[in-house]
Amino acid sequence: MKNKQKTPLSANAVLRGEIKGFRQILPFLGPAFIAAVAYIDPGNFATNITAGSEYGYLLLWVIVVSNLMAVLIQSLSAKLGIATGRNLPEVARDNFSKKTSIMLWIQAEIVIIATDLAEFIGAALGLYLVFKIPMLPAALITAVAAFGILELQRRGVRTFEAIVSGMVMMVVMAFAFQTFLADPKPTEVLSGLFPSFDGVGSILLATGILGATVMPHAIYLHSSLTQSRVIGRSEAEKKKIFKFEFFDIVIAMVIAGAINISMLVIAAALFHKRGMDVSDLDVAYHELGSLIGPTAAVSFGLGLLIAGLASSAVGTMSGDVVMQGFINRRIPLYLRRAITMAPPILIIALGLNATVALVWSQVILSFGIAFALIPLIIFTSNPNIMGGLVNRKWVTYTSWVIAAITVALNLFLIYSSIVELIQS
Repeated sequence: MKNKQKTPLSANAVLRGEIKGFRQILPFLGPAFIAAVAYIDPGNFATNITAGSEYGYLLLWVIVVSNLMAVLIQSLSAKLGIATGRNLPEVARDNFSKKTSIMLWIQAEIVIIATDLAEFIGAALGLYLVFKIPMLPAALITAVAAFGILELQRRGVRTFEAIVSGMVMMVVMAFAFQTFLADPKPTEVLSGLFPSFDGVGSILLATGILGATVMPHAIYLHSSLTQSRVIGRSEAEKKKIFKFEFFDIVIAMVIAGAINISMLVIAAALFHKRGMDVSDLDVAYHELGSLIGPTAAVSFGLGLLIAGLASSAVGTMSGDVVMQGFINRRIPLYLRRAITMAPPILIIALGLNATVALVWSQVILSFGIAFALIPLIIFTSNPNIMGGLVNRKWVTYTSWVIAAITVALNLFLIYSSIVELIQS
């Protein structure tokens, strides 16, 4: 008796109904993992570790809520690309004036450069911590590595998706290992899932976690990754594509959320338990080595390095998307990469305070969130643009609530950061 051959795995075969079960999801996995990298960049490392060391498990619920928000927002971005065959900046160019599109492009480029600042410095810090390479040579090595990752894009988006997804899984393994060694008590971890605060300081830190949830470059990029990956020929096919892409989003956001949760849990189990307030990544690295061994410290440093490199590469992709979308222009990716890595290298070379630079980068990032999120909700709520994939009313209402909360929190972060910088 001859063995029955399996239908070759492809998105079109899934749409034709030739593939059943879990295998249906596989061709659609990838875009959300690229976007999810934005949620595990070095800025998240610092915020989560600070929260865990200062308040234990108290703010764990904030990370959970943040990731639920991320699922909705990234699903809107992915849906826009599937429904229209165009990315968010392109749709904005089609619906806004030329002057408005140019202004949106300028702010998006500034936001992406600011985002890349944190990611690049984080990767260089990872090299410095693990391999004891001084920061300036580490920054130059990071630049070479960043160009190497960028070269992978020339092999195709699917190859790049696979590489970045692999890097995300390496970060997962690094923090799973550290969590195992930290040995947190399950009952204490579960206590952090109930919403509560402990004074103004905890509220401010929770604001930092929630306010940094929506990453403008991830919103721009996700719509680009889905716009032509699998093209639906009918409304029914587009809805089916979105259903499978939603699985991709949920899986990727759960993984990103698990990484962020593990950061806070490790800091709570090791630092808070001993009355240690740890806010600097280099201090966290050394304390991990002292408390649970050098292997844990190395895994932390490698996780920081890998997350920084992956985030930086994704930021470069986002820059290409916003330029092409808003003003219909492109520059070589290598030139773009050189431009965005110049500020962090200059900061390191001049010996400037990297922490202050990171704070300012977060201020600029916060400023750009409204310009990505609000147009996204407007477009995905418009039936003339979205067709059968237009938002349901409850999705639109929920999205506007999230937008209002996020924008308000980020305005508060901008104010707080400026006041803090002036006072210091």
